[in-house]
Amino acid sequence: MGVKENLERIAELSRRAESAGGEERLARQRQNGRMTARERAEFLLDRGSFVELDKFKTHRCDDFGMGERKIPGDGVITGYGTIDGRQVCVFSQDFTVFGGSLSGAFAEKVCKVMDLALKVGCPVIGLNDSGGARIQEGVVSLAGYAEIFLRNVLASGVVPQISAIMGPCAGGAVYSPAMTDFVVMVRNTSYMFITGPDVIRATTHEEVSMQELGGADTHSTKSGVCHLEADDDRSALALVRELFSYMPSNNAEDPPFQATSDSPERRDPELDSIVPENPNKPYDITGIVRRVADDGVFLEIQKDYAQNMVIGFARLAGHAVGIVANQPAHLAGCLDIEASVKGARFVRFCDAFNVPIVTFVDVPGFLPGTAQEFGGIIRHGAKLLYAYCEATVPKLTVITRKAYGGAYDVMSSKHIRGDFNFAYPTAEIAVMGPDGAVNIVFRNQIESAADPVAEKARLVEEYRRTFANPFKAAELGYVDEVLIPHDTRPRLITALRALANKRDRNPARKHGNIPL
Repeated sequence: MGVKENLERIAELSRRAESAGGEERLARQRQNGRMTARERAEFLLDRGSFVELDKFKTHRCDDFGMGERKIPGDGVITGYGTIDGRQVCVFSQDFTVFGGSLSGAFAEKVCKVMDLALKVGCPVIGLNDSGGARIQEGVVSLAGYAEIFLRNVLASGVVPQISAIMGPCAGGAVYSPAMTDFVVMVRNTSYMFITGPDVIRATTHEEVSMQELGGADTHSTKSGVCHLEADDDRSALALVRELFSYMPSNNAEDPPFQATSDSPERRDPELDSIVPENPNKPYDITGIVRRVADDGVFLEIQKDYAQNMVIGFARLAGHAVGIVANQPAHLAGCLDIEASVKGARFVRFCDAFNVPIVTFVDVPGFLPGTAQEFGGIIRHGAKLLYAYCEATVPKLTVITRKAYGGAYDVMSSKHIRGDFNFAYPTAEIAVMGPDGAVNIVFRNQIESAADPVAEKARLVEEYRRTFANPFKAAELGYVDEVLIPHDTRPRLITALRALANKRDRNPARKHGNIPL
């Protein structure tokens, strides 16, 4: 064939690949308020940076009439490009082609781009919109999923992996996104579940809609599978770009620096009164986080799940940090099963990708109750403890108010390799709260007093004066500095600079055995 014929052949295959499942299906996709697979990939990446791979690849199944139904690309667009000039690898599933179902060829395309990401050390971003395994290919499609799962595991902790759920994600298809670092979902148009409403109705007789079972709101509030949710495709892709801005390209690099006009010496007098004088009065810990962060920007992760624990990303003097904080405005900031798991996974992500961790502590302890004990709070709470103990990145801790019992130890205390530990003058560091401690230690004295109520009040006040402050811990070196709150930002920035060349190592081993 001559040059002209070759160009015509390439143009025809490209036209067929770009028309995907046909103009009618593409139009239907847009009418439903959803972008096409190609539009998503191009919108996510810097303009004109997308380089497509395997554009002409097709499936190899000839059964069930599939031999005559071959579409270049076979339902997934793969390639690489840049976000803010940094390289990423991308795959975007195309629901207009066989419902985005996964075939052997489809899986090979995804695996190839994941292998490329590992080879060059860049993140993998998956845009998911698939009905699951392609039934016509049987076990070949199942094998394809397993190949992808393997790469998810091998890439874990080596390059960041982000999944955006832009449509259906059901059956075995949900396991790949679940093994990635972050999941972004679109309200009303995306869902994730292992078995759909019809199967549930037939087996358990429960009536539930697809959105109730696996929609973005469900996974944001109940299961914790979703880390961020958006109102539409464009907002979801913008969130992916923002999320990526806080993380390095791989585990051998540091997160990118972002210049700011916010002075590292900025002091905020409002912080001096943000913690209430009444130790039982709630307040919003994110108010402290935003006042300390560059330009007041805080990207909160899993905002509506386990709300007694706050996690997310911010910047200090242009450097990305991971934020972990107890939330006194919800369950008094107690640690429970869900909060422990939420915090542990985020700490491990930050540690894997060289993101320093700043922890704000206001925790009265672990949540009591039979539901927590029977549910395994011992095991799940230990996950957070394990994650902090294991982490070797710079760890800064600010105790704003309560730090009681074992929860004090768990929340990045000095004893588990916290690098710099600060406390506000309002901090209360003790085995338990004054009321409970007095009831145990001085029970007989209170009962035999002429006025038990007055005697208990006196002892509570004495306990509070003796223990419910940070100075005893500071005397012992467990707190490096009792910090005036308005100095929080400059002090944290100074501490991060001091830790810029931190070198910490765990013992040589294949891996630890975290209490899963």
